[in-house]
Amino acid sequence: MSVFIYPSGYQCFAGVDEVGRGPLVGDVVTAAVILDPAQPIIGLNDSKKLSEKKRLLLADEIKLKAKAWAIGRASPAEIDQLNILHATMLAMSRAVAALAITPDFVLVDGNREPQLLVPCLAVVKGDGLVAEISAASIIAKVARDQEMLELDARHPEYQFAKHKGYPTALHLELLQKHGAIAEHRRSFKPVQRVLGEL
Repeated sequence: MSVFIYPSGYQCFAGVDEVGRGPLVGDVVTAAVILDPAQPIIGLNDSKKLSEKKRLLLADEIKLKAKAWAIGRASPAEIDQLNILHATMLAMSRAVAALAITPDFVLVDGNREPQLLVPCLAVVKGDGLVAEISAASIIAKVARDQEMLELDARHPEYQFAKHKGYPTALHLELLQKHGAIAEHRRSFKPVQRVLGEL
């Protein structure tokens, strides 16, 4: 991991990341994590660069060793009402608010900062640079993937376990064939097309 210079004068840092901005279905899921310097976790990285097996193992270790962790989400209805960017910011603020410990400073993956009650900094490609953000990306990814497996069990005809709700050729084909379900994001163009709203 490249060296990231933490803002000085702060003791307790939380990392925040999101998963699920691109999919056509389900919540956008965010996580906030405060790591314990006394219990380092080896192998943290951007969740997209880790195998599913490695993510699951690391997620368990993070939950065990972190000082605090929490998940925030915004629903498809909120995404449709607010737009995906604002819904993501809302989900991030919910994750931070849900932490059992209030951090002094929050480091957020990306180039935008949610509205928080504590100072925060957006870090581009932070999920590969900042251990706390890497941990958050892993927790969020594992949580959202699990939700897609549960949705797959309820609606097997859409094969959500395969594409995780992303607009793949398979998902678009099945969406066309079966129509949208309640969990589909109605403001997203491929869903609007199927609903005849474009």
